[in-house]
Amino acid sequence: MHPDIGKIRARRAAFRQLHASGCFAIPNPWDPGSARWLAGLGFQALATTSSGYAWSQGRPDGKLPLPVVLEHLRSMVAATELPINADFEHGFADEAEGVARNVALAVDTGVAGISIEDSTGQPEVPLLPIHEAVTRMRAARAAIDATGADVLLIGRAENFFVGRPDLDDAMARLRAYAEAGADCLYAPGIHTREQIAAVVAAVTPKPVNVLVGSASALTMADLAALGVRRVSVGGGLARAAWGGFDRVARLLAEQGRFDGFADALPGQRLNQFFGAP
Repeated sequence: MHPDIGKIRARRAAFRQLHASGCFAIPNPWDPGSARWLAGLGFQALATTSSGYAWSQGRPDGKLPLPVVLEHLRSMVAATELPINADFEHGFADEAEGVARNVALAVDTGVAGISIEDSTGQPEVPLLPIHEAVTRMRAARAAIDATGADVLLIGRAENFFVGRPDLDDAMARLRAYAEAGADCLYAPGIHTREQIAAVVAAVTPKPVNVLVGSASALTMADLAALGVRRVSVGGGLARAAWGGFDRVARLLAEQGRFDGFADALPGQRLNQFFGAP
């Protein structure tokens, strides 16, 4: 059952408050079951992962149509009592008008935050010109405001994700997105202390999201000390799950062995958890 508007408003208010101070982890489940499990571990908010959900549907990242993604967002909002940040990819439109229309549809699913990327999906020209990206961000901001919903807008500079690791350009983009109405800024792929500190300084006082989707020497305490406000893991949890699945399946397929199941969670524990109210 989809939560009522009163609960949605409360979640959105709580989500905004999380961004006001401190540093929190916002892990990325890929389905209602993984969302409920993370909520059970005590996290305060969750974010969808376009890659994790696409892989669960047997598709590559970025290849699911808008109606499927919107339905996924509804299911994730309904799965727990936590605020949900939507990985809304490039807004599922090339023109600003389309981005605005689709963002309004995403708001209607009940999410508390919406992330918009500036990548094109074209290897030869992987990033939108900054003026086009800013126009799209303004359109997303206006669409959210027109709904009257207190939904955060997250502006993403995809430089490091698309093979254009230019920190100065990424910071210029993030500053422009902040001016265009983004509430939180995000440059996925930065990973050194120096890069992270530079991005935080570039957009202060706006909060910064840092992605840690693979093994890192940095801890949550380290990131908090650098001024990071929230930390996501992208498709990291989904990749970890696929990694475990692949190891056990390969032992069976290639060696006829079953010892890979040694670390599997007991079915009774899973049934007890998911049977809880």
